[in-house]
Amino acid sequence: MSDLATEPGTTPTTRPAISVRDLRKAYGDKTVLAGIDLEVARGEVLALLGPNGAGKTTTVNILSTLQRPDSGRAEVFGRDVVSAGADVRPLIGLTGQFSAVDGLLTGRENLALVAALAHLPAAEQTARVDEMLERFDLGPASRKQASTYSGGMRRRLDLAMTLIARPSLVFLDEPTTGLDPRSRRTMWDIVGELVATGVTIFLTTQYLDEADELADRIAVLDDGKIVANDTPSGLKRLIPGSRIDLAFASAADLDRAQSLWPQAVGRAEALALSVPGDGGAAHLRQVLGGLESAGIEPFGLTVETPSLDDVFFALTGHGARATDADAGPNDTGDDEVDAAADPVDNLGERSDGTHPTGTSTRHGRTER
Repeated sequence: MSDLATEPGTTPTTRPAISVRDLRKAYGDKTVLAGIDLEVARGEVLALLGPNGAGKTTTVNILSTLQRPDSGRAEVFGRDVVSAGADVRPLIGLTGQFSAVDGLLTGRENLALVAALAHLPAAEQTARVDEMLERFDLGPASRKQASTYSGGMRRRLDLAMTLIARPSLVFLDEPTTGLDPRSRRTMWDIVGELVATGVTIFLTTQYLDEADELADRIAVLDDGKIVANDTPSGLKRLIPGSRIDLAFASAADLDRAQSLWPQAVGRAEALALSVPGDGGAAHLRQVLGGLESAGIEPFGLTVETPSLDDVFFALTGHGARATDADAGPNDTGDDEVDAAADPVDNLGERSDGTHPTGTSTRHGRTER
C-alpha cells in the first residue's frame, strides 16, 4: 500500500514528492542529463517537455528506480531512489511508452497478477480488481484475452494495472502518443480524476497542448538541461507577443480607447484595438480599469498569449513537432524511443462501443 499518511516513519507532508539535485547520466560519450535540478510538490502535475533524445525517458527511468544516475541525488517522498529503491517502488506507478499488458491473459488476469505482485492483501485483491475494471469501463471485456482488445482498451488496462496498488506518485511517459483526439481527451479526464484524489503526476509528452491542458508546471528539457520551469502562463510570458484585443460598438469608443494607449494598434474597419502587454492578470486589470475610468464599455475582449509551441521554439531553437519529425522513428540518441502505437488508438472506446466525452479545464486564451 502506498498511502503515505498511514506509513510508519512517514516524512513530513511539506516534503516534496520529487526532489532532484544535479542529476547526471551519460551513455558512453553521449551526455543525456547534464546536471538537472527539479522539484515536484505533492498533488502537483508536472509536465516534462523536450525533443526526442532530450533525456525525458532517462529521467523517468531514474526516478522510478529502473536506472541509476552517474551522479547527483534524486528523492521520492524523501527516499533516495538509489539507496532506498525498495522503499520508493511501493509508492509509485509507471505507465511507459509501451504497454505492459500480457496479451495471453485476460484483462482480469492481468490486473490480478499485478495485485498479487504488489502484495495487496489476498482478501482485498478481488475487490480491487473489480473496482479497476469498473472504473476503466473494462468489465464486459474482462474475461477476454487482452490480445483481442483495441489499442485504446489496452492503454486503459495498462493504466489500471499501474493504479491498482494506489500509488501516491504516477509517472506517465508519453501516455497519449498515437491516440486519436477523443482518446487523448479521455486520458486527460483520467489524469484529472487522479489529481482530484491527491495523486502526484509526473508527465512526459511531446504534445504541447497536452502539457498546457494538464500541467500545473512545465519543465523544458533540452540537451540534457532544464532550460525553463514555470507555470504554462508563466512560460508564455517569457517571450513577447501577448496582447489584449478589444472590440467596440462605435468608432467614437475606439478613438477614445486609442488615446489611452498610444502604442496600441487600432483597426478602424473592425472597430478593434490591440493593446500589447505581458499576458498577466495585472495588465488585464490595468486595461479594464482604464476603460472603466474613461467610461468606455468594450463590446468584446480577448487575451491572446504566445502558444507553448512559440515558447518551445524560443527556448530550444526548434518546434516540438518538427523536432520529433526530424528525429525519425529510428533515432536512439539515448533511450528515448518513439512509441509504437496503432494509427488510430481508441482509448475512449467503451467495451460496448460507445465513447465517453471529456471537458476542457484549461485554455490558451481567455474570452469575455
